[in-house]
Amino acid sequence: TNEPTWLILFPETTSSILQLCHQSCHKTKTTMKRSILSAVVAIVALSSTKAFVPTKLQRGGSHRNVATEIDVKVEKPTGTSFLPEEAVERAKVGNPIEKNKIAKDPINSWVDVYEYARKIREGEMTWEEVEKADLDCRLKYVGMLHRGKRTPGQFMMRLKVPNGIVNSDQMRFYADSVEKYGDEGGVVDITTRANIQLRGVKIEDAPDIIDGLHARNQTSFQSALDSVRNMVGSPLAGIDDQELVDTRELCNALNDLVSFDPVTETRGNPYWANLPRKFNIAVSGSRDDFAHTHINDIGLQPVAHAETGEMGFNVALGGYMSIKRVAESIDSKMWIAADRNSVVTLCEAILRIFRDEGERKDRQKARLMWLVEKYGVDEFKEAVIKEVESYDRGVKIEDTQPAAQEAFERRQLLGVQPQKQEGMKRVGILVPTGRLSVKECRDLADLADKYSDSEIRLTVEQNVILPNVDEDKIDDLLAEDVLGEDSRFSATPGFIEGNVVSCTGAQFCPLALVETKSNAEKMGKKLEQLVTVDRPIRIHWTGCPNSCGQVQAADIGIMGAPARKEVDGKKMAVPGCKIFVGGRIGEDAHLAMEPVKTGIPLEDEFLIPELVEILKSEFGAVEK
Repeated sequence: TNEPTWLILFPETTSSILQLCHQSCHKTKTTMKRSILSAVVAIVALSSTKAFVPTKLQRGGSHRNVATEIDVKVEKPTGTSFLPEEAVERAKVGNPIEKNKIAKDPINSWVDVYEYARKIREGEMTWEEVEKADLDCRLKYVGMLHRGKRTPGQFMMRLKVPNGIVNSDQMRFYADSVEKYGDEGGVVDITTRANIQLRGVKIEDAPDIIDGLHARNQTSFQSALDSVRNMVGSPLAGIDDQELVDTRELCNALNDLVSFDPVTETRGNPYWANLPRKFNIAVSGSRDDFAHTHINDIGLQPVAHAETGEMGFNVALGGYMSIKRVAESIDSKMWIAADRNSVVTLCEAILRIFRDEGERKDRQKARLMWLVEKYGVDEFKEAVIKEVESYDRGVKIEDTQPAAQEAFERRQLLGVQPQKQEGMKRVGILVPTGRLSVKECRDLADLADKYSDSEIRLTVEQNVILPNVDEDKIDDLLAEDVLGEDSRFSATPGFIEGNVVSCTGAQFCPLALVETKSNAEKMGKKLEQLVTVDRPIRIHWTGCPNSCGQVQAADIGIMGAPARKEVDGKKMAVPGCKIFVGGRIGEDAHLAMEPVKTGIPLEDEFLIPELVEILKSEFGAVEK
């Protein structure tokens, strides 16, 4: 009886609604009426994304490979079907992950999650019976990463939060989603890509979380493994008095390019479902470079055209960190205008070349930098220009433009700071190591509802900003118990404790050699008590050489590593670290590639003296 109503309201999406309904009824045994209602809620929420879908983005076309293999589970082409035959042949004899993707395409993995969940709920199977290739590989395309070594049967679910902007309703939903997993296991993390990770998730609960995310215009699809990761922009977008580019629309457009299917108007874009490796994009909005473009595969750095004055981006390429290589991005010798069409077209062109020509044998050589080096910078530029011109969208690539030379000091994100709107302030709040409990998620949501029109902005330093706070409410905000002495949150942290960043660490991550988050938070507080510094000192922690904590970009970086100490006259293996010094961010970005100290035990009696000495000798710290 409701169908005619939906036909009137949503004529262009009725078939999609009914398809979703029939699938939902079949898999969850819900009524058709309830299923239709759920589908409509989700599609209404997703309708806002259409504004960011490039007008000429469609599967097929003169410059695209035409997909012929349709996955019957989702009625979409497979990701593999978009690859040229040569790339498919390389994948067939490639590394184990490539072979997994060839054997069972990733694009339908979300349907498998729903099916696994149903069977587990109904007692037909357990999580241990999930196919190993799905457990360790394909489910990552749904954003679900099994933490089997630390928490068997539970997953980290990574989201996509373009430009790091969330709202209070979403924050409460995160809390609701993990609450059942307990205080230790059910937590929420803010990441170094201004993203959200939910911890403790079980397969049988995943469909409800996915549905809830989609109803709130978010997704976890294509957020892990060989996908384009979260789009990083400026946390001050739209409120910055020194802004050169508002990055919000651009990040949303790029997010939709890689994870929104314009044909079916659903999340999960098969065109980008089989990249050779993960891919990071950052869009900077000011000279501060809050997005850290120098450690991204594509980094867009705002600069005006020297002759016309038009605002655009110099394009940096190839930055990344891994266990085998840490690479700072290089100048691509390209500049593009800062409009949506130009930005999306450039990124699409580079992604297409990377997807079809990237390495599929050795995963340690599969990042974009290796492909650029294989081409040569000039030759890669020529290939990108040729690809862009084939799209016929009127986008012009010019030579790199000279960066501004006037003196500029990178600004702070924490504390009460001015914004361009008269009578408004932004307030940066420390979230130690980005770790949030269920209660803390709800506390932040309450603050946002009360002071920032429900908006919360995440930063790559794993903190949050409340934008658009009325000046006359600042004192009330700072007086909230949530920001008091007994809280982990602070709007007035010290220069050391306020600038600590940490990866997940051994509590959850199977690769970590040491626990990082608890150690990082504790050490930041201790150093704050021991020394005084006159500027922010960024101390980053990472549990292993993959450097998810980005230690090479830090003032002081602490990387988990083997160490020994003497016990009863014998040298015993203990948790330890390497220490890096001298990384820089902003316009003068630089990565510290080699550690200055190695084999330091993590215990306070060994590590604290080393850090205090570095703070004094390198950063002018004075002991209290």
